Amino acid sequence: MQAADTLCWVLTDGKAGMEAQAIGLAEAVGLPHETKRLRGGLPWRFLPAALWPPGVMGLSPRSDQLAAPWPRLVISCGRHAVGPALEVKRRSGGATLAVHIQHPHVPLSRFDLVVAPAHDRIDGPNVEVTAGSVHRVTRERLDRAAAALADKERQWPKPRIAVLIGGSNGAYRLDEVETARLAAQLKEVAHKTRGSLLVSPSRRTGSENVRILKRALSGTPGQVWDLQGPNPYFAWLGAADAILATGDSVNMVSEAASTGKPVYLLRLPAVGRVEKFRRFHQSMFDADAVRPFEGKIDFTWAPSPLDDTRRAAERVRALLDASPSSA
Repeated sequence: MQAADTLCWVLTDGKAGMEAQAIGLAEAVGLPHETKRLRGGLPWRFLPAALWPPGVMGLSPRSDQLAAPWPRLVISCGRHAVGPALEVKRRSGGATLAVHIQHPHVPLSRFDLVVAPAHDRIDGPNVEVTAGSVHRVTRERLDRAAAALADKERQWPKPRIAVLIGGSNGAYRLDEVETARLAAQLKEVAHKTRGSLLVSPSRRTGSENVRILKRALSGTPGQVWDLQGPNPYFAWLGAADAILATGDSVNMVSEAASTGKPVYLLRLPAVGRVEKFRRFHQSMFDADAVRPFEGKIDFTWAPSPLDDTRRAAERVRALLDASPSSA
């Protein structure tokens, strides 16, 4: 079965962070793409993909289904997408190129390319090692989003400081006490700089923590997004003069570091295994792409933007150009 022309499938389990990475790479490659959100069926969702026999797609009836005509390219991210991606490649007779983001935990040679951050500690001839995660942030997207800001938002005093806030996970804690401490810290920064705060919580931040931030910063110039209405994330990254980001998300820090603006890491209390995060944070500090936040912002600092997504996309395009289906 031949692959369909100029089509890419993005395969994830629908988690926002994984989907953003895979869509970002697909957009950078430039093929028309379709997003497929996968749900594993029994017993496959409980078994590592390395144990799946050939012929198993492993999808629940409630999942988006995968069927011919096969695409030229699949970009998968997350462990639940590994088995289906490899099965699409097998059923296409190898006409579909398979690219996986992050460590797939199967022999790396089964994929045409693996795009993995350095803190995953894998390497090989078909591995593109990145400093952080790939993503959807581009200069053009940020400029376009910032230009569309309403008049009120454009009147917020400079310097404008974007604040990217994650939430509790298996490694870090963001509870109500920590959120109140963080809000006090942000209020002091706004006072010292006489600027405004553009605070962008994530789904993991939690509604009560968002309310704490809104109450604590109610008299401070700027806005705390309440997760209602259009997401201002790209607009605020584009409008910001500096960025503060909590360290619980590799995606957020990587996206911020791709802007070329001063980026500072807000530390959260560790509650679990943080080794990978700490390796990532240290690599960002060593490259002077990100600095630890210690109460001050150097607005004259102009770090070189990370270009992981562009480099990974170039590698994928080279594979597509070299594949028989491109002829």
